[in-house]
Amino acid sequence: MSKVYTTEQLIQILQSERQACLKGKRLKLAVTVSGNPVIDQFIRTDGLQKFTAYQDFKATIHDYQREHQVSGIVWREVTVKKKTLRYPEVDAQLIALPSDLEILKTAKNSMLEFWNEVTLGMDLYLSFNHGKQHQKIITADVDRIAQRTEWTNLWKSENTNFLEIILQLGWGEPEEASYKRGFPTSGSEYIHAVNPGNLPIG
Repeated sequence: MSKVYTTEQLIQILQSERQACLKGKRLKLAVTVSGNPVIDQFIRTDGLQKFTAYQDFKATIHDYQREHQVSGIVWREVTVKKKTLRYPEVDAQLIALPSDLEILKTAKNSMLEFWNEVTLGMDLYLSFNHGKQHQKIITADVDRIAQRTEWTNLWKSENTNFLEIILQLGWGEPEEASYKRGFPTSGSEYIHAVNPGNLPIG
């Protein structure tokens, strides 16, 4: 029986392939910008060829995940205000299997509890227009959004003068939700918590 690659090995393979594509070691030469050979001869296509080569390779890895049931979940740890949470997240380059979605759904409540504890007294903002704009909201608004979503994700940006904690409330496939590609089947809302008087930067 042949060996099945682990989640961590697939992430490593994708990182190596991405670097190879960025360095121009992998190109999809059949890619054209406009499809018109007269126009395409005047347009540089190497960036598009690199990007497409990587996307094709990534799709192959996703097929491998499905075929061999290799999880896309990685476990993260975040510490905010001396409180630590270990939580599941789908790696940005992998897909979520149906069993991964169940893990994310199961973790939702503990992640929301952690969020509520560490953001107490902070200003909350809902981002919209692809994160370019923010509207101030209250905890009850977050609760309403959370009831309509299936899973959560967290990020923290912190330095000596600033703290921002971002809560992603999502539904559907995480890889589709993050970039609004699968809307309305998949999608997410982002809530930013910052210290009073500060504005979100993430």
